[in-house]
This record gives sequence, structure tokens and C-alpha cells, in this order.
Amino acid sequence: MSNSAAITVEGLSKLYRIGAAEQRHETLVGALTSFLKSPLQNYRNLRKLSQFDDVAQEDGGRKTEDRPSPETPPSDIIWALKDVSFEVKHGEVLGLIGRNGAGKSTLLKILARITEPSSGQVVMHGRVGSLLEVGTGFHPDLTGRENVYLNGTILGMKKREIDRRFDEIVAFSGIEKFIDTPVKRYSSGMRVRLAFSVAAHLEPEILLVDEVLAVGDADFQRKCLGKMDEVAKQGRTVLFVSHNMEAILNLCPTSYLLSGGEIEYHGPSDQAVNLYLRAFSRTEHAGAANVLYEADGPLAADQLTKISRLEILDHDCRPKEITRTWDDLVVRIHYAAKQDFEHGSFIVDLFDYKQERLVVFDSGTRIPIRTGRHCVDCRIPRLPLAAGEYFLGAGLAVSNAQWLWREANLATFQVQGKDVFALGRPPESRRMIFAAEHSWQEPCLGNTKNDTSG
Repeated sequence: MSNSAAITVEGLSKLYRIGAAEQRHETLVGALTSFLKSPLQNYRNLRKLSQFDDVAQEDGGRKTEDRPSPETPPSDIIWALKDVSFEVKHGEVLGLIGRNGAGKSTLLKILARITEPSSGQVVMHGRVGSLLEVGTGFHPDLTGRENVYLNGTILGMKKREIDRRFDEIVAFSGIEKFIDTPVKRYSSGMRVRLAFSVAAHLEPEILLVDEVLAVGDADFQRKCLGKMDEVAKQGRTVLFVSHNMEAILNLCPTSYLLSGGEIEYHGPSDQAVNLYLRAFSRTEHAGAANVLYEADGPLAADQLTKISRLEILDHDCRPKEITRTWDDLVVRIHYAAKQDFEHGSFIVDLFDYKQERLVVFDSGTRIPIRTGRHCVDCRIPRLPLAAGEYFLGAGLAVSNAQWLWREANLATFQVQGKDVFALGRPPESRRMIFAAEHSWQEPCLGNTKNDTSG
């Protein structure tokens, strides 16, 4: 396909004004007066919500209201997007990730022409389909069959397209037996399955997808991912918003990371995901480089225990600033407790950049938790992790599996490369996660002889 742009976004910004609370009146006279004034007041409130003269930018001594300035906006103004510009080529599958409120959904709604931008422009080349609100347009009193046609029409499909793909849509949803049953009798899962199935069988040149793969049960989610992978391989342009990092990594070669309505990073998806996950890490390098986490304040009123510090030491318990594959190391856990627990349990676990738990180091209930401030050591001989960045979690529990304190993404943990297999290159996480010890040799054939006698 052509390398020309399918989507061009230039200087895109979107503002929202936080609405004021409705005024209540304690007297009948006040209520009647407000009722008589309400048409004019409602008009003013509506205009205020859609006009942003108070944040207009000065340009040569005059205000240009079509170019709002993000500098020091009033307190009731929220910038969902701030001067966002990018370009998407035909056939590119692009991920959009970021925290809740970063501006991802707002961006897709502007691209889908559901809402208007406050400034900037968008140019789209090709038929656009959107999977933004799965199930929008379903009528509870209509049957599943009728809702397929209704929802497909709302999403931009023509009747002949729906006729041609109807059997495929129903088969994908897995609710063939109930297709002529009113939707109000469907379970929530059945309704979502049918809605996604309709939306997934659109045939646009540009597809906008907003967090719709987290629907149904695990088996249906796998089907959804497979369908999205099929769409991507057909050469369509896809913008995919998701909090499922594994789906982003599997479907999108490159991604944008949004933060506070602005583009923070654009590049390979694995790097974007790493940056995104690091934003959730509570790592605080307070002083020594071997300290992964430190929060040494007092216990909160509702806390019985907490982990206050994590540090990496070598096998002789000296500070270890650099960790390499197959190094012996010690993770020292500092904790504080308000009371004793005879059967305490300490947990250290490591996650990869997909937030999949790789390994758990569990003390069992052999180490008591004591009142005051203390520390325990977790000794790890010959760390088997390949070079890369990992995420470390920790926790405290008691014998009945009750968590006293738990954080799954507490700190980042960097492993440096070492050529442990003497291959001329260190094992890296892009090729493997674990560098397991092993050996190679030719098979032992014994003293067998070839019998050539006739």
C-alpha cells in the first residue's frame, strides 16, 4: 500500500470546563424567581461550558479564540489534549497507552468525529470505523437478530454488508441459540459478546479501537485478540487504545504514550510499555544506588505493618549497585510493625514489562514479624534473569494468608548483561527471560560396532 498518511493530526487541543453545582433555594420565592430566570441562566451556563474566551491566547494585542493557550488556565478548565500532533501511515497499527485521564479516549472521539476539538485539525484518508462504546444502540426489546441490523447500521454498515456477514457475526458471538430472543433477557456477557461481534466485523480502512477487548470471559477475549490480529494483518490502519499491555505488545509494533493530554513518547511498543509501567513504580532512589525503595515515614493509623525500605546487597551483605545475570544477591527487606505475628510470611516477586509474574520468593510462615523496626534477608543464588528491566513487588502476610501489606509494583529492578554462556553476547530479555544453566554434548553411543559380515 501507499506510504502516504492515513491520519494527520496537527496541533490538536481539547478543553472541558467543570460544570458548577446547581443552586438550591430554601424559599418558595427564591425558587419561583430562579424558575423565571432559568432560560437565560441555562443559556449562559451552556455558553460558558462551550466557550473559552477566558483562556484565549493573545496574538498581536488581540485575542484569537480559536487558539486557546494551555498556559495557566482557570481552575475550572481541564485540558484533555494539549497541542497533539502526529501522523499515521496507511497499514500502520499504532497503540495508544497512558493512565486514566491521559486523553486517549478523547483523542479517538475527535478522530471518530464524535466530539469537536477546541483547536487544531484532523485529516483522515479512508472510511473510518470505530469500536469505542461496545453495545451503543442496542434496544432491549428487540431480538438479537434485530439488534445486529440496528447496531450495524449505527456503526456505518449497509444492509447488504450485514446480510453477507450475518452468519459470521452470530457464529463469532457464540449465542446462535438465543439470536431470536429479546436482548433484555440476555446476560451482560451475552450482550457484550454480540455487540463486539458486530463491531469487529466492520470493514473500514481506518479502525479506531478503545479498550473493547476486555469483554466476556477468557475464551472470548482470546477470540477478540485473534480478530484484532486478523484485522491488523489485512493491512488496515488501526489505532488501538488499551490497558492490556500484552495486547499492545502483540498487536502494535509502535505506540504513543500519552500523559496529561500530551505525547510523552513515540517509538517501539516495548519501550513505551516500559515507560508507562515505570510511571506506576514507587521507586525512590534516596541516597545509595542499591536502594530500590524507601518510604520511612510512620505507620498510618490503619496499618499494622509496612515495608519501609528495599535494598540490594551482594552475598557478603555489602551494598550492590550493579546486578548481573547469575550474580548471587541478597534482597534486604526493612519493615515496621505495631504488633508481633508469630507466623509471619515475607514475599518478594519479580514481574516482566507485561506485568506477568516471573518468580516468587516466599518465606512461608517460618519468620515471625516482630514489633518495632527490623529487617530480613532474601538470599538469591545465581540470579537466572537475562539482561533487562524488571519490576519488583513485596508483601507481608500472616499464616491465614491475610495480607498485612502488599505492593505488586514497588520498584524497578535492572539486570545487566553477562556472557554466561560464552557465546560472545549476553542473554537479553528480548530473546529470553531466564538464563538457565545447561550443557551440550554428543550422545554417548557406547562401544557398538558395525556388523558388516554377510
